[in-house]
Amino acid sequence: MLNPQRSLSELSNMSGPSQAERAVLEEEFNWLLKEEVHAVLKQLQDILKEASRRFSMPTPGLESQLKQENFILGSSTMDQVKGVLTLQGEALTQADINLKTAKSNQVMHFTFRDDKHWKLQQIQDARNHVNQALQLLSSRDESYHFKTGAEVNKLMDAVMLQLTRARNRLTTPAAMTLPELATSGLTKMFTPPMPGDVMVNFYINLSKLCLTVYQLHPMQPNTTKNFRPSGSSVLHNPGAMFELNNAKFEVSQVHKVECVVPWLNNTLLFFTISLQLCQQLKDKISVFSSFWNYRPF
Repeated sequence: MLNPQRSLSELSNMSGPSQAERAVLEEEFNWLLKEEVHAVLKQLQDILKEASRRFSMPTPGLESQLKQENFILGSSTMDQVKGVLTLQGEALTQADINLKTAKSNQVMHFTFRDDKHWKLQQIQDARNHVNQALQLLSSRDESYHFKTGAEVNKLMDAVMLQLTRARNRLTTPAAMTLPELATSGLTKMFTPPMPGDVMVNFYINLSKLCLTVYQLHPMQPNTTKNFRPSGSSVLHNPGAMFELNNAKFEVSQVHKVECVVPWLNNTLLFFTISLQLCQQLKDKISVFSSFWNYRPF
């Protein structure tokens, strides 16, 4: 009896199939191309649609579809920075930050201006890659007949590339120079305006939403000899130097606080499951194709 679900190990252990076995394998392989490939594509689409839905931006009139979530920032640096961030899809819609300054020990309070949202580029990029993967999958509907294993592999490779890029955007925050941070526009998001000796950065790292606060002090104009501008980094350390508008600055203190975003954690899990499904399908095709040398796979 035909067994389309024959395990990979069974198939792998078969040596040199006879003509009868070859006919059965041929039939099983055709079943794989016609039925199982489409079952996997459907499964992938269901998983990735769920991931894409979590990324989405609210559309006017449908704000309630994507709830705003508040996250309390946890600190390991003596509570000098505390805050609550409000995330809605790819947008930070509110940030409420308390910063205790080292010099005066006073607490400064900043919030986003009402007319400002901060788009998290990492989430936006990851969503775009997921949507590209979905487009690839939907380009082969159930009526489409795959003719070779190579055709399936080509589709799986293209989908896996988009999923790997999506995952990498969430696991690898962008490195930035200090002048890039100073001119990123984030400093203009707050009311009251942040003082010139404070800079902030928001980014995603795996399933965490991170806030880094840099406190600066201006360097004397005659310190050219010891001035070494810092390069790009996700996190700059105290002592890092940079120049902006002919003035030189040094980072005096760095505070990093973060919070776990559960749906980001779930999304990374969706990526892992989807990549495994793609690879399993490729593995099945490679096992079948090893029995034929006369036919292209």
